[in-house]
Amino acid sequence: MIRAVSDQEIRPPGYHWSVDATGLRVKAGRHLAVNGLNLSLSTGVHGLLGPNGAGKTTLMRALSTVIKPEGGGLRLLGTDVRRDSGLRQLRSRLGYLPQHFGFYPKFTVRDYVEYMAWLREMPRQVVPTATQRAIDRVGLTGRADSRLKSLSGGMLRRAGIAQAIVNDPAVLLLDEPTVGLDPEQRVEFRNLLRELGVDSCVVVSTHLVEDVVAVCTDVVVMDAGTSVFQGVPADLLRLGDSGGTGDSPAERGYSVLLQRHRSGA
Repeated sequence: MIRAVSDQEIRPPGYHWSVDATGLRVKAGRHLAVNGLNLSLSTGVHGLLGPNGAGKTTLMRALSTVIKPEGGGLRLLGTDVRRDSGLRQLRSRLGYLPQHFGFYPKFTVRDYVEYMAWLREMPRQVVPTATQRAIDRVGLTGRADSRLKSLSGGMLRRAGIAQAIVNDPAVLLLDEPTVGLDPEQRVEFRNLLRELGVDSCVVVSTHLVEDVVAVCTDVVVMDAGTSVFQGVPADLLRLGDSGGTGDSPAERGYSVLLQRHRSGA
């Protein structure tokens, strides 16, 4: 794996990474979609890039504890996710927006976010305030009492982000969060990510390389189920100066990484 070591990796003895995967293997159906992945992430905004079929969504499902690893090690906030002990408490500290998320069409935005807060076992007395704050942060204040079935695709996506952040999660997992957002909303979302990354470990899986470069403190590139690069956005931009295909240095750097990995360089 091509790797750039940052000062984020210098930790005192006894430090626990927010996400710590070692030789991780995870199946999607019968297919081993994540195979031998090593990954350590702490506080900040981490962009997860890779082509279709690279294993990004399967990895996000494993990090959210929706599916259990087939092998290897995975610890979240110091908890071993392969064991049932501690999972309930761990899940209350996670936030997750799947690529395709389900909802009750007749729920209002407020109903939906409150329901997800309840599922995360938030104290009843803090739910109304936390719900309103999450709705405000994603720009849906004026639609808080609108039914989900009446929202546009972009608004639905923002409602999904609201439920993911309602509990101020220590680890926030967002799978293709900007799908359906217009350019202005994407800029607002980037600002929200920067704010969230101050105190949380935020993992954003996306195909939009420019979003990653604009907001992420760290970049992870996956291909064929494993990590082929982890470094800062500037490393990706520098690789783009050496060639590759794409309309920007970031896109060219991304293509260079995949070409080198597939050629065994």
